[in-house]
Amino acid sequence: MPEGHTIHRLAAALSELYAGRRLAVSSPQGRFAAGAARLNGLVLLGARAHGKHLFLPFAPAADLPLDDGAVVWLRVHLGLYGAWTFDGDAEFTAPHAIGAPRRRVGERGEHALRHGGGSALSGLSGGDDAAAPAPGLWEPPEPRGAVRLRLAGEHGVADLTGPAACELLDAEGLAAVRRRLGPDPLRADGDIEVFVAGVRRRRRPIGELLMDQSVISGVGNIFRAETLLRCGVSPFRAGSRLSADRVRSLWRDLVPLMEYGVATGFITTVDAADVPDPLPEGDEEAARWYVYHRTGRPCLRCGSPVRERTAAGRRLFWCAACQH
Repeated sequence: MPEGHTIHRLAAALSELYAGRRLAVSSPQGRFAAGAARLNGLVLLGARAHGKHLFLPFAPAADLPLDDGAVVWLRVHLGLYGAWTFDGDAEFTAPHAIGAPRRRVGERGEHALRHGGGSALSGLSGGDDAAAPAPGLWEPPEPRGAVRLRLAGEHGVADLTGPAACELLDAEGLAAVRRRLGPDPLRADGDIEVFVAGVRRRRRPIGELLMDQSVISGVGNIFRAETLLRCGVSPFRAGSRLSADRVRSLWRDLVPLMEYGVATGFITTVDAADVPDPLPEGDEEAARWYVYHRTGRPCLRCGSPVRERTAAGRRLFWCAACQH
């Protein structure tokens, strides 16, 4: 499942491509036909991310405030299989795709458009194997696969396939969803003290709490494993047994790691001084991750074998020597 940085990156792309523009909205698959009809012809006011949830506000006019009763919110959760794909003319600068499926573990989910139009986001560049159609000459491609939702502007389209959730909300429904979510380290309103309190009042292991989206939003399996290693915290220690300072250290470690993910599309957590030189054969992940997906390999901090266990249905990686 894409982690929170991917959804923030997606929100940035959709905002840059479509904010303030009146869009044609359709559901080629038909499963969101009524919702698409309601959005068709409205203006996208921008895009917002909270953890792994994407929120798109639509309105009859571009100058309406977000709290206006005429604003309709589209909520999308990609889940394990959802993805957005993009196509357009030379003025439509976008990634080719954001979301699932990944071809390799931890692979960046988005790739540059083939025609080299660049990207609405940093960290991508297009190829030169095909020329982009000039404005006015481009035609939207036929939907590929089961496209739940298509957003179409003058210069390009964005197609949503396979989401776990795709629904319309009013202001009350939006607030109800957000009340279920914990603070997001990538949001300006993310409150570290709410996170601290949420962890310390629970007896569950911190390795589980970091994956609980009601405690902290946007953290997935990679960020969970890596920040616990970087902060020297055992994934099995109960949240109630962690000091406030140790919990704060997790949040403060996550913020720059996740911000780097937004900027580049990659999750890279290993400090430059800890990267083995040369990289061990067959252990290319040692350039990116301390423990994630490195079972049995030497911990990059102490050399002890990285351990793995299934916890709450997910693979958990840690170093018993470094994490207490």
